[in-house]
Amino acid sequence: MNLSTEYLGLHLRTPIVPSASPLAEDTDNLLRMQDAGASAVVLHSLFEEQILHDQRELHKSLSHGVESYPEALSYFPEIASFSQGPEAYLRHIEQAQSRLSIPVIASLNGTSPKGWTAIARNIESAGASALELNIYQVPADISLEGRLIEEEYTRIVLDVREAVTIPIAVKLSPYFTSFGHMAKRFADCGANGLVLFNRFYQPDLDIEELSVVPDATLSHSGDSRLALRWIALLRGRLPLSLAATGGIHTGQDALKLLMAGADVTMVCSALMRNGIRHIETIEREMTEWMETHDYHSIGQLKGCLSQEHCDDPSAFERAHYVRAVGGFSLSAAPASNGGNAEGIRREGQSR
Repeated sequence: MNLSTEYLGLHLRTPIVPSASPLAEDTDNLLRMQDAGASAVVLHSLFEEQILHDQRELHKSLSHGVESYPEALSYFPEIASFSQGPEAYLRHIEQAQSRLSIPVIASLNGTSPKGWTAIARNIESAGASALELNIYQVPADISLEGRLIEEEYTRIVLDVREAVTIPIAVKLSPYFTSFGHMAKRFADCGANGLVLFNRFYQPDLDIEELSVVPDATLSHSGDSRLALRWIALLRGRLPLSLAATGGIHTGQDALKLLMAGADVTMVCSALMRNGIRHIETIEREMTEWMETHDYHSIGQLKGCLSQEHCDDPSAFERAHYVRAVGGFSLSAAPASNGGNAEGIRREGQSR
């Protein structure tokens, strides 16, 4: 069975790649991932805040002026939460590259171009095989126009592209007015691939302690539907590698994304929940399905259900929405609260 694939110009043994996570902070864990069958690894992210400030200045800038509102202190990260600074991160790349035989992809996480260029050069010098730009911005400023946000994103990619020669992937959220157009802009800026999609972690509130509670909820199978749709739409339209991330827990999950057109499927929550050896389970499930259905290589099935090859391309566009909603049978919906399903059915018919 040939499970090999190409991603960012790298030849990989399989499409299974552990994505950035706390597991990647330990080189021994990276070795366990390789032993379990990972074809490449994405290191945990180096944050923009770590690049721009030392601990004392960062703490000063984050805490200034909030003492009058004690509850607001919990909104700001503790300095100890940043486990590694830039120099330690570069040493981690060098150590990983020297001990692993698979590609090591570094990750930068930030919202602005400041400080990225120099560290990107250092990351390349440290031996990273590629660089993932995790542009994680929540535009809370209501006066900030969407086009300005888009220009900031593209400027980051342009600046880093000019600074390094290694492949660049951009990890994005889906929150753009025209995501397809933004994907094209990133390709024009020199990006080699896209990672779809970034998960914005939503904090919770503790109403007893009057504090903000970080909530890094793990994904589940099925959370990859949005990535599946956009990968299927973009496949073959742009000269970009496509990586799927989020909601990939089984071999079947991975196969769906590959059929939609993904070049690799990145796993994180599945490893956090089931352990690093779960990589073996995903690969085995993929292989068993392919053998049963008479596939001999990933190349045979990659993109077979994308818009590029689908007999019904509209299935990935608005027609799919209309068909899904129109085809839903309320008669199959379970009645609750004393038979409300029948009332909903009558209401739907009256429309």
